[in-house]
Amino acid sequence: MKFKDDRPIYVQIQEDLCRQIITGKLKPSQKIPSVRNLAAHLMVNVNTIQKALKHMTRSGLLITKRGEGNFVTNDKKLLEKIKKDIIKSEQSKFVHNMKALGVSTIQLNLILTEHLK
Repeated sequence: MKFKDDRPIYVQIQEDLCRQIITGKLKPSQKIPSVRNLAAHLMVNVNTIQKALKHMTRSGLLITKRGEGNFVTNDKKLLEKIKKDIIKSEQSKFVHNMKALGVSTIQLNLILTEHLK
């Protein structure tokens, strides 16, 4: 995973894990790799991973079982809500970037229509 300088690393790790969950790469109730394994794999400090997982646990996306590890939630409503939030966020970024490039609403509709064919 390549990290960008514009956002904290723990946030980028959260976003990546969240996308893996939403896309099904990580399944509901699946155990995620240990903090140490994630830190080694991503070449970051263990504290960075712990901070990312702590935020994900607070949001309900992960469930911590003492002595067993962290598991993906099986709350389908929560997963659907997070998916919708991600879609809305990506949509907002896209529209903002297109407006910054001077793309009109009509042009944007044409671009999207052509792209979706």
